[in-house]
Amino acid sequence: MLLYKKLQARDNDMSNQQQPIGIFDSGFGGLTVMKEIIKALPHEDIVYFGDTARLPYGSKSRETIQRFSLEIASFLMTHHIKMLVVACNTASSFALDVLSKTLPIAVIGVVTPGASAALKTTRNNRVAVIGTTGTIASGAYQKALLRRAKQCTIFAQACPLFVPLVEEGWIASRVARDVARIYLAPLKGKNIDTLILGCTHYPLLKRVIRSVMGKRVTIVDSAQETARTVVSVLSENVVLRTYPRKARYTFFVSDAPHTFAKYGKTFLGRPIASVKKVSIETNF
Repeated sequence: MLLYKKLQARDNDMSNQQQPIGIFDSGFGGLTVMKEIIKALPHEDIVYFGDTARLPYGSKSRETIQRFSLEIASFLMTHHIKMLVVACNTASSFALDVLSKTLPIAVIGVVTPGASAALKTTRNNRVAVIGTTGTIASGAYQKALLRRAKQCTIFAQACPLFVPLVEEGWIASRVARDVARIYLAPLKGKNIDTLILGCTHYPLLKRVIRSVMGKRVTIVDSAQETARTVVSVLSENVVLRTYPRKARYTFFVSDAPHTFAKYGKTFLGRPIASVKKVSIETNF
């Protein structure tokens, strides 16, 4: 954050308010974060990058995720973004620190907002988090929760098949319900009152997950909490767009732009008119 404030002071005449927000994810899932940011900030321009050629991120190493994240950030910086939102739980878990140290702008991940919201929600300090294999293995949510509340008891469960189920569009299918019952069975009977959706695909399965876990468990959507953090940070740094205008949304992917446009509208909640394929690999 300090680097960001220095840049704002140095380039005060560049009108950072008019610059876009940058968002990236391994593919489609980050569009759920973008959807919430659009709801909260309908006049802000957004540049989105989906690394569709190299997904999924959930099974890759820390070093690989950091390299991918730096490559994508370098590309988005060429579009003069004023903030970077890492709308991928795996990248937030493995690469947020290196991105924050490298970039001269604010970098927001999805882990800390989700963890903070869960601690505000829980009544008995028994919190569960579900996510990809990489996110759960990283311990990012567990560490974020314990940093803020050492008395918190945490239950973590990897649910790797949730992502392909969502991308196949099987979000209300019998298969999705059966898989959810199997994955979430270890969490039943643990007296959990709060469940964090630790993957940006999972909000599309919220209804199925709620039906398995029951009404007594509050589900925390990291996408919604991340959008609130974006509003807060932009406000603090006085770089919110100050006048109403129609926002521009630009989409880039590393592969299969037509597929992204076709299926991405399910995640974003609106049609995606144009997607451009670009190559962003560098020597990081």
